[in-house]
Amino acid sequence: MLVLGIETTCDETSCAVVQDGRKILSNVISSQIDLQKEFGGVVPELACRRHIEVIVPVLQEALKEAGCTLQDIDRIAVAKGPGLVGALLIGLHFAKTLAFSLDIPLVPINHIEAHLYAAVMSHETPTFPALGVVLSGGHTSLIGMDNIGAYTLLGETVDDAIGESFDKVAKMLSLPYPGGPYIEKMALTGNPERFSFKAGRVKANPLDFSFSGIKTSVLYTIRDLPKPLSEQDICDISASFQEAVFSDVIKKMHLVLKETPYPCIYLGGGVTHNKKLREHLAKSLNIPFYLPRNDLCLDNAAMIAGLGFHKAPHAGYDLDPETRIPFHRNKSTG
Repeated sequence: MLVLGIETTCDETSCAVVQDGRKILSNVISSQIDLQKEFGGVVPELACRRHIEVIVPVLQEALKEAGCTLQDIDRIAVAKGPGLVGALLIGLHFAKTLAFSLDIPLVPINHIEAHLYAAVMSHETPTFPALGVVLSGGHTSLIGMDNIGAYTLLGETVDDAIGESFDKVAKMLSLPYPGGPYIEKMALTGNPERFSFKAGRVKANPLDFSFSGIKTSVLYTIRDLPKPLSEQDICDISASFQEAVFSDVIKKMHLVLKETPYPCIYLGGGVTHNKKLREHLAKSLNIPFYLPRNDLCLDNAAMIAGLGFHKAPHAGYDLDPETRIPFHRNKSTG
């Protein structure tokens, strides 16, 4: 089965063709970093305009790379959310139009679930149950995975997502957007013990995340240091912040594993591309953990198309975007 995936949840426009849920024939991504970096973050109206401009050329390139035509596609999978409502509308309407004109099934996909599937799709016989960990610009979640489509939410962020906190700290340090890669780069020569940053605790659920307090601590630290900040100051703040955030994530993963001895872990989302995080995981975990390929960490349509192979088509064309799709603290289909 050939599935065409379409992803427009935020500021990447992506189309991909995936065979039988695993074999990636193409995965074309048009980034908006050059457009959005001037503003230090994503401007939704600009993101929508760019989606409209590039979505047809991106589709054409994806089909060309896959060596197929639209007539060869068996179904279309599209991200229905979470994300920016305008951006989601463009992808959804584009997918609906294609599915209607080709008379093929349309499959709505939860973007967060797809991030986890990005780590699953490289395995012919994935292991379940498993612990799922989503670490991205908009999401931070711990999810019990009984199987593809059967999940239990264990913990999530109550304020900033992990990737969002990286971007905000980078902005405080006058580093370019997106901030994650620049924080990672500066941290390489920084002292992670110079500043004692700590992530917040959520009394109602010890597995929930809170990164707003650590962001405030960074702000006060910058305020109290002599100006202008030296390059070493920036490197040390970056290293200390990164260490604190990743230590909190891994601590909560261990809390889950203490209660439920999952045999393996699947991680997804853009933050999983961070090399320091990967080093921490390798040192701290004594069970197998699986990460997406580097090109599948960030938002992409291959993970949408791959997951679409496993999902039931939607009846009709009345799909609406969902800016939030909450996982529930009991078993759900995501």
